[in-house]
Amino acid sequence: MSWNTFGRVFRFTTWGESHGPAIGAVVDGCPPGLALSEADIQPFLDARRPGQNKFTTQRQEPDAVRILSGAFEGRTTGTPISLLIENTDQRSKDYSEIANTYRPGHADYAYDAKYGFRDYRGGGRSSARETAMRVAAGAVARLVIPEIRITAYVSEIGGDAIDRASFDRDEIGRNPFWCPSPDAARRWETLVDEARKAGSSLGAVVECVAEGVPAGWGAPLYAKLDADLAAGMMSINAVKGVEIGDGFGAARLSGEENADAMMPGEDGPDFAANHAGGIAGGISTGQPVTCRVAFKPTSSILTPVDSITRSGEAAQVRTKGRHDPCVGIRGTPVVEAMMALVLADHRLLHRAQCG
Repeated sequence: MSWNTFGRVFRFTTWGESHGPAIGAVVDGCPPGLALSEADIQPFLDARRPGQNKFTTQRQEPDAVRILSGAFEGRTTGTPISLLIENTDQRSKDYSEIANTYRPGHADYAYDAKYGFRDYRGGGRSSARETAMRVAAGAVARLVIPEIRITAYVSEIGGDAIDRASFDRDEIGRNPFWCPSPDAARRWETLVDEARKAGSSLGAVVECVAEGVPAGWGAPLYAKLDADLAAGMMSINAVKGVEIGDGFGAARLSGEENADAMMPGEDGPDFAANHAGGIAGGISTGQPVTCRVAFKPTSSILTPVDSITRSGEAAQVRTKGRHDPCVGIRGTPVVEAMMALVLADHRLLHRAQCG
C-alpha cells in the first residue's frame, strides 16, 4: 500500500496531483484553542511559491490556501483541519512527448513498475508540487511549538559552499537563494543562471536549525527524534541525504573531539560544542537541533539523456516545461516545515507520556 500520512499524534495527510484541479492536506491531532487563519499559513506558502524570480520554475501559482474545516471563530477546534490549494497554471501539453518514455532520475519507471500505470503530467503524485501542502501543514505545526525558532538556509549550490566566516542570518531573506552569505549569493546568481541557460540543473545543500527545543523530546529506540527527523527530510522530493549535527563528519573525529563536553550552567549543562546536533540517544539535549539536507539536481532538464520507452526501446529524453534549475532553493521552506512537523509531533508525544 502507499502511505500518504506522516506523524503519530500530530499527523497530516496530503492528497492531489501536480496537474489535478487541486492539492490538499488534512491535519489531525492539533490541540484545540490555537489561533488559526489563512493569514497564519499564507506567508510560509509565499516563501515556497514558484515564479518569484528567474532562478526558480516560472509556473505561476498563487498557492492561496483555504481552511475548510477544523477552525471556528479563528481558533482550532481539535477536529481535523482540512487545507486546500487550487492548481491554476498547469500546462499538461508540455509533457506529451514523455507520455511513453521514462525520464531518468525521476520516479517515472519506478512508479510504473509499482502501479503498472503513471500520470506523466509533471509526475502526478510524485511531483514536488505536493510539498506546498507540507508547508501549509507545517504552518499549523508551528502553532504547537511557538517558542521554537526554526531557520533553514542554503549553504551550498553546485558544489560551491558558503564561507562560514561571512555567515549573516539577516541575509537569508534578502536574496532569492535563502543564502546567509551575500558573497555566495552573488556567485550563485551566475552559477544557477548558467545552468538554466544550458538546459541543465544543480544540486544544493540546505541546513536547518531549531532553537529553543527543550531537553527530553524523543525516545531511546523506535521514536528517536533524529530518526523521525531524518525520515521526514528524506520524504521530501529530490532529497538524497540527511545529516544530523556533524553527520558523516563525526566519523572523522576522535572520541574526545566528538564528545560535546558539558559544564555546570544556570539552567542545566552548558555545552562546549554541538557535534550531536542537539540529539543524544534519540532524545533532545536542549541544544539547537540541526540537520543538513542534500538535494539532487533537478531531473527535468533540456539536455538530452538516454532512456527507454515503456515497451523497452532505446530513446532520448529532453524534458520541456517549466522546472527549477536548482530545486533546493524552493526546498528550503519545505525543510523548515518538516522540522516543525516533526517537533510538534514529538512535543505532543512527550506530553502524552511525561505530562
